[in-house]
Amino acid sequence: MFKLSEIKELIKLVDQTSVHELEIENEGARLLIRKPGKTEVVNVQSASLVPTYTQAVQAPMSQPVAMTSAPQADSVQPPAQADNLYPIVSPMVGTFYRASSPENGPFVNIGDRVNEKSVVCILEAMKLMNELEAEVKGEIVEVLVENGQLVEFGQPLFMVKPE
Repeated sequence: MFKLSEIKELIKLVDQTSVHELEIENEGARLLIRKPGKTEVVNVQSASLVPTYTQAVQAPMSQPVAMTSAPQADSVQPPAQADNLYPIVSPMVGTFYRASSPENGPFVNIGDRVNEKSVVCILEAMKLMNELEAEVKGEIVEVLVENGQLVEFGQPLFMVKPE
């Protein structure tokens, strides 16, 4: 896999040269970078069980495109809310874990109250464990994915009845 620092450095190099497109394959992962004026595509495919992830972005090359960064709050709206429920969505591709370890209980269960800073799960991406906070105050009414399941960017994980 590519490290974020490597991706940033490659973006800088492409920006400083006359190269308009760069494609690299490394350890079963493929990275494609295109210069501005066109849609820039970061496409990573892994030979392991990790799903393919493609993100098209319109952004200047001076701003690095990260595969696992959380979306900007003003750039992504949550999916349509059904029955006044708020979805907690995955900010990245990774593996969903309900607890910090197999011996511990889940961070949250149906009926639990959460606030904006409550940790609801862990998402593992590239061997890094990322805690996901609820970002909404309310009650967990549904858990939409199974423990250990692979999740995609923007996939709803929990439904919360906001207060």
